[in-house]
Amino acid sequence: MGWSQHLFGVLRRALSKEVKEQVGTDRFGNKYYYIPEYKNWRGQTIREKRIVEAANKREIDYEVGDIPTEWEAWIRKTRKTPPSMEEIMKNEIYREEIQMKSQDFYEKEKLLQEESNKELPPPVQTQIKGHASAPYFGKDEPSVTPTSTGKTFQPGSWMPQDDKRHSQ
Repeated sequence: MGWSQHLFGVLRRALSKEVKEQVGTDRFGNKYYYIPEYKNWRGQTIREKRIVEAANKREIDYEVGDIPTEWEAWIRKTRKTPPSMEEIMKNEIYREEIQMKSQDFYEKEKLLQEESNKELPPPVQTQIKGHASAPYFGKDEPSVTPTSTGKTFQPGSWMPQDDKRHSQ
């Protein structure tokens, strides 16, 4: 940040009566601030703000998980009070336990699947011809000649013979 931007920021904060109160720091080095509701120099009421000053100043260095979930909940105002260090540590231990349990479950499930694959015979290959709604399901393929007449007529792939008698 250039010296002119820094000077402008200092001047703006001095005129705005914005009081930044640090409420905590996480294990990554991020600092969390609370700015209470205040009136600016024009008499407008400015709502409270909760902000984080990242340890990595560059935006491209930020990755998901760089802000603990407890602090993110506080920043997004889904919780009223900032988290304590004891709460964060307790939740971290709980997450590690859940991760270990899920890994154990995954390994057991993998072993069970391998055992069940050994016990089952390979699937029987069946040849399926057509669909059950087809008129020739379970029968041989349709013939060139019609199979019956009258009410039980089944149209096959029969086509009239191309005779020269019909074309005269």
